[in-house]
Amino acid sequence: MENKSMKFKVSNGKPILGVTLSKEGANFGVYTRNGSSVVIEIYDNYYDDRPSFSYKLDKKINRTGDIWHVFIEGLRQGTVYGWRIDGPYVPKVGFRFNKNKLLLDPYARVLSGEYDPFDDLIYGYDKNSPEEDLSFSVLDSAKSNCKSIIWDTGTYNWEDDEHPRHPLNDLIIYEMHVRLFTINPNSQVNHRGTFRGVVEKIEYLKELGINAVELMPIFAFSMKDNINVNPITGERLKNVWGYNPINFFSVTNNYRYGLKIGDEVIQFQDLVKELHKNGIEVILDVVYNHTAEGNELGPTLNFKGLENSVYYMLKDDKRYYENFSGTGNTINSSHYVVKEMIIESLRFWVSEMHVDGFRFDLASILGRDAKGNWIGDLSLLKDIADDPLLAGTKLIAEGWDAAGGYYVGDFPTGWAEWNGKYRDTVRKFVRGDKGTVADLATRIAGSPDLFEKRGRKPYHSVNLITSHDGFTMWDLVSYNTKHNEVNGENNQDGMNENYSYNYGVEGETDIPEINSLRKKQIKNFFTILMVSQGIPMILMGDEFCRTQYGNNNAYCQDNYIAWVDWLRKDQFNDIFVFVKKLIEFRKQHPALRRDRFFTGTDLDGNGIADITWHGVKPYHPDFSYFSHSLAFMIDGEDVILGCEEKDNDIYVALNSWINDLTFTIPQLLKDKRWYRVIDTSQDFPNDFLDEPALLTKSSYLVKSRSSLVLISK
Repeated sequence: MENKSMKFKVSNGKPILGVTLSKEGANFGVYTRNGSSVVIEIYDNYYDDRPSFSYKLDKKINRTGDIWHVFIEGLRQGTVYGWRIDGPYVPKVGFRFNKNKLLLDPYARVLSGEYDPFDDLIYGYDKNSPEEDLSFSVLDSAKSNCKSIIWDTGTYNWEDDEHPRHPLNDLIIYEMHVRLFTINPNSQVNHRGTFRGVVEKIEYLKELGINAVELMPIFAFSMKDNINVNPITGERLKNVWGYNPINFFSVTNNYRYGLKIGDEVIQFQDLVKELHKNGIEVILDVVYNHTAEGNELGPTLNFKGLENSVYYMLKDDKRYYENFSGTGNTINSSHYVVKEMIIESLRFWVSEMHVDGFRFDLASILGRDAKGNWIGDLSLLKDIADDPLLAGTKLIAEGWDAAGGYYVGDFPTGWAEWNGKYRDTVRKFVRGDKGTVADLATRIAGSPDLFEKRGRKPYHSVNLITSHDGFTMWDLVSYNTKHNEVNGENNQDGMNENYSYNYGVEGETDIPEINSLRKKQIKNFFTILMVSQGIPMILMGDEFCRTQYGNNNAYCQDNYIAWVDWLRKDQFNDIFVFVKKLIEFRKQHPALRRDRFFTGTDLDGNGIADITWHGVKPYHPDFSYFSHSLAFMIDGEDVILGCEEKDNDIYVALNSWINDLTFTIPQLLKDKRWYRVIDTSQDFPNDFLDEPALLTKSSYLVKSRSSLVLISK
């Protein structure tokens, strides 16, 4: 391609990937090993289909190693640009170069527009050809409005922003989707469904008591890349959740208020700053395991056209992609270039955007080698944990993937992990399943079977009962089976193993007895969660019984099904108050947030073991297959790191049996007495007492399907 003008002065530039902006102009760098020709194009507007300036890089002076680079004077923030890479188009050997495709910069901070999967222009092959991806597209994708834009994130005024730096064992995580949290008209915010909408709800988050929000994906993604149709309405479904990133450095414009390009960056930075001012950390749910380019029949947006065989894991037949993610492709995170990009991305979000941590979607993929084998300590996971700029950053893994890999407990030191075993065991116990009590004790104790190795701690277990993926907590006690028919996949999507129970009616009901029992089970779930060692995580809206009407995979529902219904906060205010008090209770008791695992021995010489297990009789726990109850006592005087004050002793009795059980309470030493705090069988407000009530008997009748919490004084 010939230079269209000499409007800008061009020089060699430096081999730095992405765009580096200075007073003089912009330095551009892009990686391609097998590309034979590299052109950069500058556009006056993102919707233009012809560049105002283009420049073909010289192999001799604009290439260092496999990085092509150029400096263009006079460019400023807001400049629209893109890359064209020529080279072999031979999918069977892994090459998919196509100079007709204007490629996005993988390191771009801002992307314009929104790519449409029904737009033939963005595909590297001829979509009408019977040869499918073996054919070659001559359509120019510049007519698509999705382009890269220069943006300097370093100019934002952070004022005196500081990371809250809560210790891991003090975290209480609230998993939230930015749009779905406030898009409902009854959210009563001015900027519904946006970063600003979340800012307007900070007072609510403070009232609840959480100290960290885990934001579902905010990397650039398209809501349009869902080809399914609602079979009932005929409406095209969306990709609302955002687990399909275009690149790893851009903030999505889906949560921007207003139309001004780049404001999404500022509004996200505003959100982080405001949350920090209120002592709330920001954890990003990040997707580094795959991209929106999909499989061999997907579009060519960036990585495919830059160096397909490096950025993706390919099968032995290089035409096809490994699919450990279940979404069409898998990022080749064992390759040095890809590792560097991911680490640079993490550094960017920490240093430029001030985030406090990350939850890695399908993180086990990042622990695989180029052949897909698990290599754990030798993988990118270890590099991330050891990176000096990321020191102090929270790292949380989803320890499984779509290819059957399940590595919970096997991540390198420094990683916390979503504990799927905790989730399933607590669900089964509360439902009343047999054979769960012994495992429940292990989960409540911080899952030492999984995490007590290589110097890991109880707080490396992120304990969850619900998350975005699956039933909400109310649906867990309202539906026996999933109801995903409106997702357009014949109810085949979503998990089948929900360990749920409807207690007599499938779905919503007006029967008071059923609703009362459901609410009691919700209180049992939250009680177990908050008295367990590890980091508790709450799904948005669970604190006031949010429902998705039985849909356990609502990724495509941008409507009343997935929107948080804020009217339920009034309807279930008793549950909200109960959860709020539970969170405060956990904060007040360091015995529930220990920095080391229990030993079952008397460490401080006061005659009581750090934890003792009980049944209906003291010191006689029933771990048999038919048991449905468990009690335990935590010694409040066992010294905990960083805590100078001793805590109360805490006694918890859990009864998931269909009958009431009388528990004999263990005797306390010295002149201490037991006081009742929680009894989930009681109605509001007696279910959680503001002033603990003295126990006058040595036993307590724990009603069917209920929980008891006592403290010593």
